Amino acid sequence: MKNIAIIPARGGSKRLPNKNSLLLDGIPLIAHSIIYALNNKTIIDAVFVSTDDEKIKEIALKYGVQVIERPTELSGDLEPTVSALKHCLESIDNASIENVILLQPTNPLRPENLLQEAYQVYNENSYDSLFTVTRNNQKFGKIKNNKFVPFNYEIGQRSQDLEPIYFENGLLYITNSKSIKKSKIITENAFPFVTNHIFAQVDIDTQEDFEYAEYLCNNS
Repeated sequence: MKNIAIIPARGGSKRLPNKNSLLLDGIPLIAHSIIYALNNKTIIDAVFVSTDDEKIKEIALKYGVQVIERPTELSGDLEPTVSALKHCLESIDNASIENVILLQPTNPLRPENLLQEAYQVYNENSYDSLFTVTRNNQKFGKIKNNKFVPFNYEIGQRSQDLEPIYFENGLLYITNSKSIKKSKIITENAFPFVTNHIFAQVDIDTQEDFEYAEYLCNNS
């Protein structure tokens, strides 16, 4: 195996209970990322779901992917995602694995050709990691002493004249296995792959986020 996809999905979720197994457009939330990975077999050699939850495990096995049972000590709210990725690599024969493709289940909607386009850039330029970003056209500021202080613009400046600012949208991460073993998903020289797509606005953590994803599923 050269490239593997890892989908980390804990069972515990406080703001939206059992979110990874909730039905979105008729299938469990996590299944969207599983299907996306399976539809990219020309790049992905194997798909692994890392979980501490029996229901999520059942869903993953139903879709024909492999499950890595995550220990309790790696499943807490404050545990970083990279811990699950490292545990996956340690749990399988990783000698031939060059790259890890991280697909977060909370970002279920992705442009169809996103991985193909991103992987081509990653591979051709021999980057050690790549992650997707999206341009934000909003006017940001801070509130200090009950006053609004502009952060990325000057009062009166037109939105189209703003200096470009980007946010990490969570749609896709590609990292070489050596960096993952060093507890890094986004390395110092990571390439920011720009994707300006409405799906980049979906990151499910609350009921409102889920309802927005449902809306896009029904209207895209």
